[in-house]
Amino acid sequence: MNENIDTALSVAGLTEYIKLLLEEDPQLIQVWVTGEVSSLHVHRMGVFFTLSDNKGQATIKCVVWNSQKDRLLELPKLGVEILVMGNVRLYAKKGEYQLTVFQVLATGEGLQALRYQQLKNRLASEGLFDTSLKRSLPSFPQIIAVVTAATAAAWGDIQKTLSQRNPGVKVLFSPATVQGKEAPSSIVKAIERVNHDGRAELIILARGGGAVEDLFCFNDERVVRAISESSIPVITGIGHQRDETLADLVADVNAHTPTAAAEMAVPSYEVLRIEHQQRSYRLLASIKQRLRQESEQLASLKKRLKNLPVNAVSLREAKMRTLMLKQKLEALDPHAVLERGFSVVRQIDGEIIRESKQLREGQELTIQLPQGKIKVKVTEILS
Repeated sequence: MNENIDTALSVAGLTEYIKLLLEEDPQLIQVWVTGEVSSLHVHRMGVFFTLSDNKGQATIKCVVWNSQKDRLLELPKLGVEILVMGNVRLYAKKGEYQLTVFQVLATGEGLQALRYQQLKNRLASEGLFDTSLKRSLPSFPQIIAVVTAATAAAWGDIQKTLSQRNPGVKVLFSPATVQGKEAPSSIVKAIERVNHDGRAELIILARGGGAVEDLFCFNDERVVRAISESSIPVITGIGHQRDETLADLVADVNAHTPTAAAEMAVPSYEVLRIEHQQRSYRLLASIKQRLRQESEQLASLKKRLKNLPVNAVSLREAKMRTLMLKQKLEALDPHAVLERGFSVVRQIDGEIIRESKQLREGQELTIQLPQGKIKVKVTEILS
């Protein structure tokens, strides 16, 4: 008995021991707990509430400090079942433990939201949603593939829209189940089928709306990776205005409806016709303006030419002077001299003979006549 007394713990010691057990337990550092909010008190420091199980057999006190409130996806509400994430803390003065809450989700959808967020974060860390990886859509695609259910209204809406906007576009249909457990694998196969075929320049992945739970297949990791790995750009038109799926995040472009996706896929033929007409008008206007500018410049040059100070006397004098210079040039022309009966005597190397001292008997010479040349030999040199 005395030995047991000697080893007894103080209240503080026992409390500290329990505190270490709770707060250092890896399972309790971050734990998800689901339950119904059975009491709620908003304090100046935060929100204090109690979670109870559905049978009312267990409760746990919880707190969300004000510094964390803005980060919550949901706020706890009295009588509502929620899913919370937090860590366990023990307060020595009261000998009580409570859950310090960092996140609150609605149950049912909350579990799905949790899985969605975890998968989204993991795929984002891999870079699958990076905007730098988004590919530009082809400006004028000739062949477009559509992945959706054969019975879906989306298929009819897309065909109608593409036909109205550009009747020349060819549409390939790759059917897929877009709801239920088989949907993810079916969508993946449909996308792979289009890529293997290789003809399409663009893929539209579509569904005609539906409840939130009907869109789960578009949050499936297999579908997200199939879109990411597609060698062909992908537009999603899943038909939901509010809820963004992971397929939308990874797609090159996303639209709220199948019709909007089809409108993004091809330019309107009528719009193209009007734009072409406008470009033609602008080109014609530009040519007319250039022609007008050139005509004005030509008229200005003509006017300046007419105003040059040139009179008849000075023009006649210039003509006479030109004629005199021409005659002088003609007189200096060697050929003109030859025409008057003269000839040019040259040595064999082409040097002109100007005096008899340059000659010797027996030397061969060439004589340039007005018409042709002759070769001669010196037989006698006369002084």
